[in-house]
Amino acid sequence: MKKYFRFIGIAMLVTWLAIAFSGCDETEETVSFIKAIPADGRTIQTDTKIIVTFNGTPTGLKANNGNLSISGMNATIKGPFPLGTLELVLTWDDGAISLTYTVAAPDVSSPPEGMVRISAGKFQMGSNSGVFHEKPVHSVYVDAFYMDKYEVTNAQYAEFLNAKGTHAEDGTPWYNIGQRHSRIEFASGKYRVKTGYENHPVTMVSWYGAMAYAEWAGKRLPTEAEWEKAARGGLAGLKYPWGNTIDSTKANYDRHIGDTAVVGKYTANRYGLHDMIGNVSEWCLDEYNVNFYSTSPARNPLSGANSIESLINRYKRVKSSRVLRGGSWSNAVRNVRAASRNSVTPLTANFLFGFRCAR
Repeated sequence: MKKYFRFIGIAMLVTWLAIAFSGCDETEETVSFIKAIPADGRTIQTDTKIIVTFNGTPTGLKANNGNLSISGMNATIKGPFPLGTLELVLTWDDGAISLTYTVAAPDVSSPPEGMVRISAGKFQMGSNSGVFHEKPVHSVYVDAFYMDKYEVTNAQYAEFLNAKGTHAEDGTPWYNIGQRHSRIEFASGKYRVKTGYENHPVTMVSWYGAMAYAEWAGKRLPTEAEWEKAARGGLAGLKYPWGNTIDSTKANYDRHIGDTAVVGKYTANRYGLHDMIGNVSEWCLDEYNVNFYSTSPARNPLSGANSIESLINRYKRVKSSRVLRGGSWSNAVRNVRAASRNSVTPLTANFLFGFRCAR
């Protein structure tokens, strides 16, 4: 009899544990909506990106409007959205949510200070007459974005370093300090720019350092496609941002000066952007892929990541080579064209590389 009751007790315990664990599994598998940015009820623009966060990866996710992409727990819905009232309905295997927005036309009258707005649209990316990794020329659509008029300067980067109180993070260097070509030095507990170089573009900065600065400034690095669209200034099929000929009055290249030049010294392109070629090679978000042009999406291409947001969220773990565009003050004329590409590891920081931000 004791054995019988002991058996019954064990069986009940096993049944209870199975029910308990089954309940836990069911709870863990249910994916729920957490938040949306911009929040429900806000006024947005036709080209706004709406980021929706869940407590897990939503399976079977669909949206009744916009272009949907998923990266882990985040879903990004991109426009263009129709003007007026937008009821954005998201459905997934575990639920549904309805978000309501008022869609207004983009405000192009007042871009962020120091930036210009690059309108959404298509352009011809690459060059069939250049080296192999610039081929083929292909049509690319890029959403509207903002781009810095000038390359980030030593003075701006020193301000960032002082705000952070360091030039490295967890052993990853942002800025190569103490080198012969370093224009920022650390003295008396503060980062300061060597006299005369305040308005020169910052160099000796790694990709991680450029990403960290952009994050601090509330911006980001441009994608390679955004960079080339901005550099071309609305002109199609030309070598340079202004035409097919170049000389030392138009850009800083081929060691004509032998150093960086003050940002904005040369005439801007038709978008109002200065030094898009020459001066310093500029970091982009993309992973370098020699064959990417043959396989890249026709809309908002980005190599090495599913979305800009997912790349930014994990940039500290990135190890693969990154794209550099525009050529530097030291590069020969063949490497300062609008289509020319370069790549190095994200830890590289030398006197030829700098950056500008997008948003």
